[in-house]
Amino acid sequence: MEVEASNGHSNNNNNNKTSEEKSERERQIEEWLPITSKRNAKWWYSAFHNVTAMVGAGVLSLPYAMSQLGWGPGVAIMVLSWIITLYTLWQMVEMHEMVPGKRFDRYHELGQHAFGEKLGLYIVVPQQLVVEVATNIVYMVTGGKSLKKFHDTVCPSCKNIKLTYFIMIFSSVHFVLSHLPNFNSIAGVSLAAAVMSLSYSTIAWAASVNKGVQEDVQYGYLSSSASGTIFNFLNALGSVAFAYAGHNVVLEIQATIPSTPEKPSKIAMWRGVVVAYIVVALCYFPVAFIGYWMFGNAVQDDILVSLEKPAWLIAMANMFVVIHVIGSYQVYAMPVFDMIETLLVKILKFKPTTTLRFVTPTLHHVAYYLQTKEI
Repeated sequence: MEVEASNGHSNNNNNNKTSEEKSERERQIEEWLPITSKRNAKWWYSAFHNVTAMVGAGVLSLPYAMSQLGWGPGVAIMVLSWIITLYTLWQMVEMHEMVPGKRFDRYHELGQHAFGEKLGLYIVVPQQLVVEVATNIVYMVTGGKSLKKFHDTVCPSCKNIKLTYFIMIFSSVHFVLSHLPNFNSIAGVSLAAAVMSLSYSTIAWAASVNKGVQEDVQYGYLSSSASGTIFNFLNALGSVAFAYAGHNVVLEIQATIPSTPEKPSKIAMWRGVVVAYIVVALCYFPVAFIGYWMFGNAVQDDILVSLEKPAWLIAMANMFVVIHVIGSYQVYAMPVFDMIETLLVKILKFKPTTTLRFVTPTLHHVAYYLQTKEI
């Protein structure tokens, strides 16, 4: 009996030791992964990360969306979208720590809590990857196009250069920035992007005011058929929905903020979100309403194209768009890097090393470029 008791005690000690070693390894991995490696962000980090994630070049297409919606439905949809997305963002902030002692640092962790360990992954991860990867591909193309517009505006007599080369130039910036290890390390890039989003939005509506209401401006629906009007209306709803993006990185942004029982992370996060949404309103509403007011149905799908002059101002706005989408790309890419590295170190048992941190974003970035080089 004494021998059996001794063996049982020894087995328990071994199990405890194994459990402690496993727990220590998991802690080290969490401290290495991009999302959870630093938890010392301030509330203003939340503000400009959220502005960078939400405000995109899609704001420049809002006047065109208004032309497809009309004044009444357009104003209502823009305001309601702002209110609804702010409310749903508040829900996301609250859910980050809705279970005492547990932080849902990643979107899929919340999905696992709701649907189970395996089903949650199957439901959330594919959708999140589709949104984030597709958004980054769009940003890479948008950055290349804006860079080309800048070049063509500054030097209209220069030789025409294919869009592919501008996308390559734009992507080369990300080859460097993608190796920054976590959200806090891209804070400066994100801040610059947030400032640029407010800047080019201001240029868009201020230049529209300067141009004035165009002669024979019309505000009726463009299509002469009911089916065409409905199609345009639904297309405009999609443009507005795309403009109010950013929810799929909220949990990851909040994961960088420190949290204690006395001062949970949601306090600082929500303060930043409110500031971010004020900036969103300052960007979206003037551009959408003033742009449509000045140009009516004649507005282009990019308000900068409708403006045309002064050339130096349009060139500056396009460069601001380039700087902004550089930051947006990084914010959306960080959760993807985290997923890839989690798979490598937790499932495939790679060691969390500097070499692995270099290889992962490099391959990821090359894959993005291959998706866009034929455009």
